[in-house]
Amino acid sequence: MRFLDEDEELNPMMSTVNLVDVFLVVIGALLISIAQNPLSPYSADSVTIIKNEGKENMEIIVKDGENIETYKSNGSIGSGDGKKAGIAYRMDDGSIVYVPEDKAPADKVPETKTNK
Repeated sequence: MRFLDEDEELNPMMSTVNLVDVFLVVIGALLISIAQNPLSPYSADSVTIIKNEGKENMEIIVKDGENIETYKSNGSIGSGDGKKAGIAYRMDDGSIVYVPEDKAPADKVPETKTNK
């Protein structure tokens, strides 16, 4: 009957069981945090993340479904390949008006008929 009189506080196995329970809770919390990460492969959301915004080593990460694309800054402002698409004007009331470039050269603009 010695085992029936043994105090539970002195049993080393009870401490081990409690530690295992604590580790299971910690592992469960880590798994939930991984699943909630916006770049997780298990989420189908579209996400854009900007790292180091405005600095020379800025990086943009775009996740669209399962595709993840990374864009890195080269440190210079306004650089890149492309063509001028038009001109934007800021009006006195604060609105912005975009005027696209003419696709046809000025000498090949079709004539408009006027009524005399």
